[in-house]
Amino acid sequence: MREPQMCNIVCRFTPDAKTVKHFKEKIDDEYRVNMILDNLPLVVPIQRPDQESPTVYQLGFHVGLKGHYAGSKEEKYFIHNHLAFTVKFHRDLQTETARIVGFEVKPFSVKHEYEGKWNDAKTRLTTCDPHSKHTVVNSNSPQEVAEKQEIIFTYDVEFQESDVKWASRWDAYLLMSDDQIHWFSIVNSLMIVLFLSGMVAMIMLRTLYRDISKYNELETQEEAQEETGWKLVHGDVFRAPSNSDLLCVYVGTGVQFFGMILVTMIFAVLGFLSPSNRGGLMTAMLLLYVFMGLFAGYASARLYKMFKGTEWKKIAFRTAVLFPAGVSAIFIVLNTLIWGQKSSGAVPFGTMFALVFLWFGISVPLVFVGAYVGFKKPALEDPVKTNKIPRQIPEQAWYMNPVFSILIGGILPFGAVFIELFFILTSIWLNQFYYIFGFLFLVFIILIVTCAEITIVLCYFQLCSEDYLWWWRSYLTSGSSALYLFLYATFYFFTKLEITKLVSGMLYFGYMLIASYAFFVVTGTIGFYACFWFTRLIYSSVKID
Repeated sequence: MREPQMCNIVCRFTPDAKTVKHFKEKIDDEYRVNMILDNLPLVVPIQRPDQESPTVYQLGFHVGLKGHYAGSKEEKYFIHNHLAFTVKFHRDLQTETARIVGFEVKPFSVKHEYEGKWNDAKTRLTTCDPHSKHTVVNSNSPQEVAEKQEIIFTYDVEFQESDVKWASRWDAYLLMSDDQIHWFSIVNSLMIVLFLSGMVAMIMLRTLYRDISKYNELETQEEAQEETGWKLVHGDVFRAPSNSDLLCVYVGTGVQFFGMILVTMIFAVLGFLSPSNRGGLMTAMLLLYVFMGLFAGYASARLYKMFKGTEWKKIAFRTAVLFPAGVSAIFIVLNTLIWGQKSSGAVPFGTMFALVFLWFGISVPLVFVGAYVGFKKPALEDPVKTNKIPRQIPEQAWYMNPVFSILIGGILPFGAVFIELFFILTSIWLNQFYYIFGFLFLVFIILIVTCAEITIVLCYFQLCSEDYLWWWRSYLTSGSSALYLFLYATFYFFTKLEITKLVSGMLYFGYMLIASYAFFVVTGTIGFYACFWFTRLIYSSVKID
């Protein structure tokens, strides 16, 4: 430690045709080599042309590069075979100990030469020799990747004292290179959504206040016989929907996901989920999802009992299994594809077994416990009585068509998150760190408010046009934002990513399908509960004989 190394030879090898082909493919696909030192990832510092802006760090270095010799137009492949490492350390003046605070590299491509015959221990390179202070500073004579051309791998290590304290060593990695655009766009998005929310809330309060006052006045007059609008469907509004069991299952699953996201974000905002703790975020989310099964069972059983259901164990089992089974099926297919490519990114059998154990050993029993508690509680009483015979729904205007209103309802929630979504996708697929959980939490709150308000507004219009089938519509209205999320992910794939291989494309769309499905469940549940609360509130506010 703290002893500089120069021109250390790692190895020498002569590639055959197959190896050359592999190297060329990796260089074409812009593969990067990643290393870790003291839990810090290796970075390549890139200085921007305008010297005032801070240095940008690229995670890992490229395997090689493409180019051509001067005076030739034929494209050649060159490998980075010399690495100049810089290890930055911070010295503690009191204890005289030093801690690593930075790990950088500058990769070079050098066609190494040596005198005489090769001797592993004693060979001296003429292109890089510590004795004559001849070091590698550029790639003017690069090492071509070609059959039967020997490649010698070497490295330097330089130690630099740094003023950066150990606690702040991640700051450089987490520095957003386009922070101004980021901040401005998010604030802009928040302002638009807050403005819309204010408008929506104002319309709702004024309209509802007028309606309730009018209906309560009508009771004392002869006009009471001619009811209109949402009061007219009071005898049917709390009639159990078709496929009510499935609705209970999806609401329970949504509660489980919502709880997981909320608690994860609170932990992240408080700084418990640092990127220095590798895999910490994913581990926390998985464990929280498993333990939130308790609330999933409770929510689905409570709703199921309100719909006069009796087989609570069946609902509990479906809540525990439906969503994870679908996701697991997609995940296993994707993992099989990765195995087929002999990638180290495949999830091993041990981890798969641990996930199955978490699911069936902890999550399923917790869902049953939650369902038992929820079903034991007395059922929620409807504010108004439900008629024996369902009334006929009058013909609806074209804009109240279920498909049209559901698709319209998803635009606003998606609009609240799509700018943040761009940064999240970039961090996942373009190998960058994402660490602005404070803003993400703010956007999540805005998403909740938007989902709730757009669903309430569309539910109100639906009831006013005497259509009382609101249960599923309320779930699908805000849930349809997941469709826009998937469409945006598709747009992102074709405009920002340069993925050409079929397996890589399938991985991208497979994982984005899982993310969109989860987004559908969460936003749908938020919309459903908002509408559920709203309908109970307005029908308990008017006098009904």
